[in-house]
Amino acid sequence: MEVTARTAITLLLAAVVALSFLSDAGVQGVRGYRHHHHARHTRHNSARPPSSSHAPGPASPRRAPSPAHHGSSPPAPPARAPSGPSPMPGAPAPAPGDGEAADNVYDVIKDFGAAGDGVTDDTDAIKTAWDTACQDAGEGVVVAAAGHSFLVRSTVFTGPCQGSVTLQIDGTIVAPSEPTEWPANSKRNWLVFYKADGVSLRGAGLIDGKGQKWWDLPCKPHKGGNTHGPCDSPVALRFFMSNNVTVQGLKVQNSPEFHFRFDSCRGVHVHGLSISSPALSPNTDGIHVENTQDVLIANTVVSNGDDCVSIGAGTLNVHIENVTCGPGHGISIGSLGKQGTRACVSNITVRNAVIRHSDNGVRIKTWQGGSGSVSGVTFENVRMDAVRNPIIIDQYYCLSKSCENATTAVFVNGVTYSGIRGTYDVRGPPIHFGCSDAVPCTNITLSGVELLPATGDTVDSPFCWNVYGNATTPTVPPVACLMDGVPRNVDDSSSLKCY
Repeated sequence: MEVTARTAITLLLAAVVALSFLSDAGVQGVRGYRHHHHARHTRHNSARPPSSSHAPGPASPRRAPSPAHHGSSPPAPPARAPSGPSPMPGAPAPAPGDGEAADNVYDVIKDFGAAGDGVTDDTDAIKTAWDTACQDAGEGVVVAAAGHSFLVRSTVFTGPCQGSVTLQIDGTIVAPSEPTEWPANSKRNWLVFYKADGVSLRGAGLIDGKGQKWWDLPCKPHKGGNTHGPCDSPVALRFFMSNNVTVQGLKVQNSPEFHFRFDSCRGVHVHGLSISSPALSPNTDGIHVENTQDVLIANTVVSNGDDCVSIGAGTLNVHIENVTCGPGHGISIGSLGKQGTRACVSNITVRNAVIRHSDNGVRIKTWQGGSGSVSGVTFENVRMDAVRNPIIIDQYYCLSKSCENATTAVFVNGVTYSGIRGTYDVRGPPIHFGCSDAVPCTNITLSGVELLPATGDTVDSPFCWNVYGNATTPTVPPVACLMDGVPRNVDDSSSLKCY
């Protein structure tokens, strides 16, 4: 009996151990199935998006990762103690690093069948990848991998999205090269981001607008034609009604028209771009901002056939820093007030810029007959290199010979030029203030201005017309044509102001 009891106890213990092992294995099997099922949904759940040292992630705060649709995610690890200095306010946030993987990574080749050969139309693959990422909560990254070229036709990337979406371009995106290949109703935009709040466009890749045949159309201005009707040409990248936008690290070239246009956006960070097109390419502004506020453009190089950066009506709070321009038409506010429209621009700062071999340096241009105001503008520490018009306010802007003077104008008030130095092309005066007869320019301030001719020894005199202000330090050339005080007809300027 004693032996039998011991045997029974031994067998019972062995059964318990075996049952425990089988139970653990079963749990692990279920867990493994759940993970595999989730991986099929996200495709590359644990992968880090490709990145370069100069292409960190978006500036806007990232959302906390949300559970995926299939199964629950494991609990988030405890937050790590911060290390190193805090980022400068307004600086873009770093890209996801080890232990900070994005929720979902969508490879347009591996997951959506893009060919990536530069010949096959990959529009549907990239658009479907965007739509899929947009519908998932959390952070999604759509990857166009290095070593591939993707032909993409006119496309709208539409939001709002459930989470934030990053379009990571490490390869090349190319447009159709023939204007005849574009739909008749889609000749004004190429890649459009509409209501895409929190979108980030970044990478070490190239976006090529293939603009040459658009520029060669016989109706283009430099071909003796006009810019109406069949001469509508696509903007390469347009962000419309999208907030908290980041564009970083890319090379963009040869847009048929503007390279970037931000319209009706709020919170835009542009950083580390290279934008280029030939010097004679028509209307190829590098970055155009309109009806948009809270904009940072930094550490960017633009070489093109029109304005380096252009600021249109309805723009508020723009900071441009460490930008190199040229050749081109410089940094421009305007043109404003065309056909009697009201234009409001305020709080614009351009700092630590270089402008080379351009038609203009820093310019404000308005049409006769408009209304509204340009106010609170600062140009500081701008280096000019053989620029035709380094400092210019032109309130008689006109593209034909039929423009007439008018009794109204956009009010230009409170413009500071500080530390504007370098050389100018002697075809025009280094400083040109041509202000409206009806609404003079006021509170124009100069300090530390030193502009010398690029060739020859003669220093040209500035041109002033109906402009009020002062030079707080001696300038080269001397600006003796500014008038003191405030003109009588703008003593009460409240009706002229916008903000």
